[in-house]
Amino acid sequence: MSDMLRAPAEIKFAEELDWLESVDDGPKPFSWRLSPKMVRLFVLGSERADGLDREISQKWFGDRSFVERSIVTLASDRGLLLIGDPGTGKSWLAELLSAAISRNSTLVVQGTAGTTEDHIKYSWNVSMVIAKGQSRASMIPSPIMTAMENGVIGRFEELTRSTSDVQDALISILSEKYVSIPELEDDNIVFAKPGFSIIATANSRDRGVNDLSSALKRRFNFVRIPVVTNKKSEAEIVRFRTEELLRRHNIELEVPPTLLDVLLQSFADLRAASASAGSDDERLESALSTAEQIGVLEDAILHSNFFGASTLTSETLASSLVGSLARRSPEDLAILNKYWHGVIEPRSREQSGEWDGFLEGGRQAIATLS
Repeated sequence: MSDMLRAPAEIKFAEELDWLESVDDGPKPFSWRLSPKMVRLFVLGSERADGLDREISQKWFGDRSFVERSIVTLASDRGLLLIGDPGTGKSWLAELLSAAISRNSTLVVQGTAGTTEDHIKYSWNVSMVIAKGQSRASMIPSPIMTAMENGVIGRFEELTRSTSDVQDALISILSEKYVSIPELEDDNIVFAKPGFSIIATANSRDRGVNDLSSALKRRFNFVRIPVVTNKKSEAEIVRFRTEELLRRHNIELEVPPTLLDVLLQSFADLRAASASAGSDDERLESALSTAEQIGVLEDAILHSNFFGASTLTSETLASSLVGSLARRSPEDLAILNKYWHGVIEPRSREQSGEWDGFLEGGRQAIATLS
C-alpha cells in the first residue's frame, strides 16, 4: 500500500477479509466472498459476543439497521441507492460493502453532467477498430459491464448528477440484466452473472438537478443515511479518520480530547444556527457535515506538523475552521464573525481553557480574510 495514495478497502483491509473468509461457514448468496453476517461484521466491527479469535475494526459508524437493509437488498436482485446529505458516509459504506462482497470496490462510474451512456455500457478502441474492425476484443467495457460479466458489485456515484439519458440506460440494465451490442453480429449480448448488483449514491441536496424517474426508483431499494447528530458517534468517526491520516503521513501528533470537544461543539452550534436561520444568506454555504469537520481537523493537524511546533493548538484549529467554512465573502464571514462574538466570546469568559485560544485564533483568521 506504500505506493498508493489511497488504497481501496479490499487492499487496505485485505488481512481482515482473508481471515473472515477463512472462518466464515455461513451461507453465501451467489458469488459472494463473505456471508451476510460476516459482511455486516466487517463493516460495523466485532463485539465480544461474536466470539471471534481476533478483533475486527469498526469502519463505518452509523445505525446497524442501515447496514443490514443494504446487505439484504444486495442479496436480492434489486439495486441499492444510498441517499443522504454530503458527508454522511454514503460512498464509504458503498466501498466497504463492495469490498466485503466482491473483493473489488473499484468498478465505479462517477455521475456528472458529462457522463454518457458509454460510461455505463461500453465504448470502442478506435485504433483497433480501424485496424481489425469491431469485435469483442476492440470493445472497452464500462465498469458496470465488467461487474455484470464477473457477477460482482458495480458502483454509481452521484446518480442524480447524471442526465436522464444515462439514467434511462441504467433502467434497462437493472431490469433486463443484460446489455446488447448491436454493432456486433455474433457474441453481441453481455449477460449479468449471479451476484451482479449496483450500489448507487445520491446527494439529497441535489434534488431537482436531475430527479430520478419513477421507473428508475422502482429498480432501487432506498436506504436514507441521516446526518450524524449523536456527539459520541461523531467523535468516534472524527477520531477514526484522524488516526488514519496520522498513520498515512507518519505524523506523531496528539489530538487533545478537549480540542476535539471544542470542534464538535462549534459544529453543533453552527448547525443549530443554520437550522434556525430565516434565509440562505443567514446560513453558511457549508453543509457542516461530519466529513467537513474531519477536513477542518486534518487541515489543522497538517498545518501544525509542517508549520507549527508539532502540537495542535486551539488557535490553529480555529484558523482552520474559519478558513474552511468561509466560502462566500462577505456572507459567510459575517455569519462566522457574529458566531464568534455572540457565542465563542461569552463561552471563553465562562469556561476559559481551550476556548480562549480558539476565540483569538478565530478573530485573527476572520480579520485576515475580511
